[in-house]
Order: sequence, then structure tokens, then C-alpha cells
Amino acid sequence: MDNKYAGMWVTKDGYIRHNLLPNGRYDEARGNRESAYQGIYTIEGDHIEYVDDTGFTADGDFRDGILYHAGMVLYRKD
Repeated sequence: MDNKYAGMWVTKDGYIRHNLLPNGRYDEARGNRESAYQGIYTIEGDHIEYVDDTGFTADGDFRDGILYHAGMVLYRKD
């Protein structure tokens, strides 16, 4: 798996946080709710596919260092 995108991604207001773990799992926090969604992700090129632990699927794309996911815009947090 290409893990160059592993790390924390956050919306501009910090409300939604995607932690893309190097082992192919992710942990999404929303506001004060830590681990609101968890699951696995795969990356091909600049495209990401998510499958949460309930089976829900979603996807997104990395463009110019920004993650566009389900209408959200997430920025890498250093």
C-alpha cells in the first residue's frame, strides 16, 4: 500500500479529523467524539477508498496536498 498519505487530516475548522494510520486503518473523530468511525482504507495513486467497520463505504481524492472526501475538504496536519 502507498502510505505517503498516512497521518492526520483535518477540516479547516478542525471538527472532522481523519487519522490515516500506516497499517491501512483509519480513525475518524468528529468534534468531541473521538473514534466516531473506524475502518480500513486503501490508496491507489491519489484516490482513497474507505470501508468502515460497519461496512459503509466512501472515497476521496488527494489533489495538490488536499483531501477531498464526501463533500469535505481536509488538510494535512503536521
